[in-house]
This record gives sequence, C-alpha cells and structure tokens, in this order.
Amino acid sequence: MTTYLLVHGAWHTGECWTRVTPLLEAAGHRVLAPTLTGDGDKAHLAGPEVGLDTHVADVAGLIREEDLADVVLVGHSYAGLVISSVANERPDRIARLVYLDAMVPEDGESAADVLPVTQALIDLALTSESGWGVPPVPEPPPAGLFGVTDDIAWLRTMLSDQPVRCLQQPVRLDNPATRSIPRTHIHCAVKPEGFSRRAVPAVQPNGTPAEVGNCPRATTA
Repeated sequence: MTTYLLVHGAWHTGECWTRVTPLLEAAGHRVLAPTLTGDGDKAHLAGPEVGLDTHVADVAGLIREEDLADVVLVGHSYAGLVISSVANERPDRIARLVYLDAMVPEDGESAADVLPVTQALIDLALTSESGWGVPPVPEPPPAGLFGVTDDIAWLRTMLSDQPVRCLQQPVRLDNPATRSIPRTHIHCAVKPEGFSRRAVPAVQPNGTPAEVGNCPRATTA
C-alpha cells in the first residue's frame, strides 16, 4: 500500500480529486486530499494573512497528525510550491514528489518568479476592492476553464478567490536532504494561452534521469 497525499492548486478544493481518489483506493492505496486554508469549506478563513506558509503548515500538519510515512506527495499547479516546501521541512516522510502540471521552484522563488504571468494576477488583486483576493482565471475559449472543456459547471462549484500572499511568498528550499527525494513530472497537453512551463532538467536533483509523463487531456486535479 502506498500513501498518496494530493494537494490541489490555486482556487480549487480537495474535491477536485474526487475522480482520482477512488481509482487509487481501488488499487489498495491510502489517499488523503485535504482542502487548504481559505478554500472550499475553509473559505471563511481566507484573508490577507493567508499565504504559502499557511498552506505548507496545512500539509505538514496533516503529515504529523496522521503520522504519515513514505508519502507520495502530489501537487497540482500552485501546489508545486507547497509540496516543495513541505518536502524541505519533512524530507524523512516523503517517498516521492509528483508535480502535476505544477510550478517547480528554486530556493527563494515565488509563484511570480516561476510563472511570470502570475504577476498580472497579483497586481489585479492588490488594486481590487478587497486588496488581497485573486479571482479564478477567466474562462478562455476554446481552451476551457483551466483547460477543462467538459464538466465546467462542476468545476465552478469549487472555485473561490485565492489570497494574493500565496503567490507572493517565496519558498525556502535549504535542506540538502530534500535533493535525495525522487521526482516525477506530469504535463497536461492543454494549457491556457500565456501560460508556459519551465523545461524539466534532464537530471533530477538526486542524480537520476528525469521522469516526465504527458497527460493527453486536461484535468482539474
């Protein structure tokens, strides 16, 4: 049995994994898919003080509370920052990092450093009525909402504003033990216009060849 800890991206909730979780559980694995602070049923906790550090504490706290070990830690999109930071804090508990169309930061980088188009979203949030809320990316036809072209109504039910601090705070990746954790990168074929991903280095930080797979269709997870 493998323990999978699935971390959703910006604007989403843990519910976005509801079609993935049963498949993993049917194969005999344990799956946890928490909703991060400020999203979904925790939306009432959203505010200008919620940031990347808050979400790292959410996931690291779950690992501690559930006494999880040998975890396959999966992060979608923005959550690439989250899982990288969690691995920096608890490398002893992580068996593998999986970046699902995710931001892959270097030490000291924020979301805007990894994905420059994010800066426009930050600027909009800072000049908005709330001063801190980043609304979901608009639906760009024909690519669909976050690349999803079917079940858009279902996807919209789980979307809410993202605290801008999540996109501003830098990651801290200063623990050498983190480099030994193997990584897998999964890239979705569909991506909105203006969004680009960094090339994955041919060699992982642990010295092994990079593991990169492609998903033929978009996913909200």
